Amino acid sequence: MHRSNTLRDTTIPLAGGKGAIPALGFGTLIADPVAAKKAIKVALETGFRHIDAAEIYRNEDVVGSALQESFAEGTVWRKDLFVTTKLWNNNHRPERVKPALEASLRRLQLDYVDCYLIHTPFAFVPGDEQYPTGEDGRPIYDSGVTLLETWQAMERLVDEGLCRYIGLSDVRLDAVKEIVAAARIKPAVVQVECHPYLPEWELLEFCQQHGIVLLAFAPLGHGMEPRVLHDPVITNIAQRVGKTPAQVALAWALQRGTAFLTTSTKPDHILENFDVSSLPDDALQAMQQDITTRIRLNQVVDTGLPGFIPRKSE
Repeated sequence: MHRSNTLRDTTIPLAGGKGAIPALGFGTLIADPVAAKKAIKVALETGFRHIDAAEIYRNEDVVGSALQESFAEGTVWRKDLFVTTKLWNNNHRPERVKPALEASLRRLQLDYVDCYLIHTPFAFVPGDEQYPTGEDGRPIYDSGVTLLETWQAMERLVDEGLCRYIGLSDVRLDAVKEIVAAARIKPAVVQVECHPYLPEWELLEFCQQHGIVLLAFAPLGHGMEPRVLHDPVITNIAQRVGKTPAQVALAWALQRGTAFLTTSTKPDHILENFDVSSLPDDALQAMQQDITTRIRLNQVVDTGLPGFIPRKSE
């Protein structure tokens, strides 16, 4: 890992030693297309060089437009940008994988993506419906394809130059181990919910042993209850070091060796999330030893259906 004093320029080497991922990433799950385009451009102007998209967000065209305008305006060069997008659940059948990425590339207006992730390990029945459901309202899963078969189709995308790296998302450790054991091309990235209330130490250790980057989404807790940024350990550290609670949580993420994704439509929050600097060792120790709350905020690892779980504040 390479990191500067401010942490904002941190990069993490990727499997194979041919490149690195900017550790500070900007997520594009923003429903309003006008707000999304503006936020992406602000993020690039601020200095983010890692953009995370997905087919299921239904706004890859907006991401593509923002990227192309930023290229034309000289904000960033394509070669200096790391772009990720994801294969959705209804496209797990091997014959559907390449067409799905090609469609994403057309929407993104790119010749390749830097990383292509299997969005979840759950396969839905193939077809045009992204959320196929039965009469009971539950997803219709596809028992005719395995995660490994989908992965092998992903490997062929790397062979063809449509993506530089491939990875997994919204998975538990056992699924990561299964793919690592059988893969010809190992996962470069594993993207999961991860924050001080869900530190995923065991998964992080496994990933680091195998040269895999753990990429945290919801690193600030997504504003859900219980609120990560209201934790007294974090707020006390923030007051002591002269940073915001968000900056403390993000510094912790970087200094323990993970990358992260943040999302905001507010320019001041985008800047805040980029202005991260190192925490002293005693602060890192307090984050690890004194924060005892453990909770998962998103149900996707159990169902393949993304969704944060509302909870009432106690």
